[in-house]
Amino acid sequence: VQLQASGGGLVQPGGSLRLACAASGGTFDYYGIGWFRQAPGKEREGVSFFSTTSGASYYANSVRGRFTISIEKDKTMVYLQMNSLQPDDTGVYYCAAGQPILSSFQSTAGYRYWGQGTQVTVSS
Repeated sequence: VQLQASGGGLVQPGGSLRLACAASGGTFDYYGIGWFRQAPGKEREGVSFFSTTSGASYYANSVRGRFTISIEKDKTMVYLQMNSLQPDDTGVYYCAAGQPILSSFQSTAGYRYWGQGTQVTVSS
């Protein structure tokens, strides 16, 4: 499965962006899908996770209530709606698919497929 992330850009604090992750050569079915971000000089961190087997979604504390992960019915596209963006949300955002341990969804371990990343910059 190949993943393609898109939708990043420059937005003012308080603004919104919607990221998309497209799957090709397969679908997201039976996978868990994670969204990660990496700020300059920092480790990559998971911000959201969706399980196609349970239909449940999970969020890092830092984004809960502001970000929403969703998936198309055909399981070829996953979105991350990001609202009330703040400068700390700046970074390169990646989508990933795999079968991570749920309690460790914020770790990069367990994800087999990665998109190329899309830059999100929150600045006035």
